[in-house]
Amino acid sequence: MKRIAYFDTFAGISGDMILAAFLHAGVSLDALTTELNKLGLTGWRIRAREVAQHAIHGLKVDIAVEEEKPRSHVDSGGHHSHGKGKQRSYADIASLIEQSALSSRVKKDALGIFGRIAEAEAKIHGTTPEKVHFHEVGAVDSILDIVGAAVCLELLEIDAVYTSVVRIGSGGMVETQHGTMPIPAPATVEILRRYPVELTGIPFELTTPTGAGFVAALSKGVLPGEEIIDVRAIGYGAGSRELPGLPNLLRLMICETNDRFQEDCVTALETNIDDMQPEIYPYVIERLLDAGMLDAYVSPVLMKKGRPGHLLTVLTEPGLAGKALEILYAETTTTGVRMHEMRREKLPRKQKQVETEFGEVTVKVIREAERERLVPEFEECKRIAIERSMPLREVYTRIEHAINT
Repeated sequence: MKRIAYFDTFAGISGDMILAAFLHAGVSLDALTTELNKLGLTGWRIRAREVAQHAIHGLKVDIAVEEEKPRSHVDSGGHHSHGKGKQRSYADIASLIEQSALSSRVKKDALGIFGRIAEAEAKIHGTTPEKVHFHEVGAVDSILDIVGAAVCLELLEIDAVYTSVVRIGSGGMVETQHGTMPIPAPATVEILRRYPVELTGIPFELTTPTGAGFVAALSKGVLPGEEIIDVRAIGYGAGSRELPGLPNLLRLMICETNDRFQEDCVTALETNIDDMQPEIYPYVIERLLDAGMLDAYVSPVLMKKGRPGHLLTVLTEPGLAGKALEILYAETTTTGVRMHEMRREKLPRKQKQVETEFGEVTVKVIREAERERLVPEFEECKRIAIERSMPLREVYTRIEHAINT
């Protein structure tokens, strides 16, 4: 069975509503707080209180921040706060996350969300993702919303995220740090480009850039209506504003389903190069993989006029495509990159902790038909080999034997 998180966005989606829905669905506030403390940010506290919208009970989450003023954006409830908060660049936030003690999965998911938002902001303001300075999204509470959502996915062992068609407001205006903006905000529209949305006549910002970033970076798409799901938990996350004729709630359903959900979408970047020293390729590939790309490799090709060259290919989650482009342009001689979306099919897999002679280690669990296959994680084997001054192949063999006997 596969565990999915399905978000029903009948009143939109925002970072604080996502967090509230997860908590209402059963995530422990203490466990969430423990993980968020790994960011090293201080002077904050999460408060969750029960509220009712149209007789439906849910949770409203507020993050109290001592060192910064409240966020300055309209959440999915349409509540606007004028505090400026601290301005942080995408690079600042990426560094904060990468240097934290959070798990690799949480880091990857959180960076994917911020990356998707940075790409949209960069396009709107005519700059690059690395140079984007977040205002509302850079405040402590918004950082905790995004990283907290990634933490909740791991705590609930979610294998995939799906949504309904995302509802967005229209017809109103919103005040932001960039000035007065039309609803839906330009960033929200850009982030959700190519994702199914419903343009409502509600003149409030139902879906925020933070909520849109979560959907665009992590959702596999709209859940097909004919799929059979076993609902295990339900949570409702509340916004602040009373919406006319509509409960201002985000509904989350934690479900289990069969293993047909084996597809996802990745972005492929390709570039032909015939004028770069071969010694540089391993370094470029290392940089790409360290930045969170799924894969990067080089293939020999015969280019125009019979010149030998190399095809450099990068596979990445859509939210990190901008980061991949920056590395390619900075570290190689390419002047152009081809990009296209690809669907891939893969066996269901997850991670688990197992006890071995080296202590507790992380291994991959791969589902094959009716059985599970456990495979050592290379990085864990590498870490143990370095710590114990042992041959890597010996560590790998011992762990493989321990987990499969």
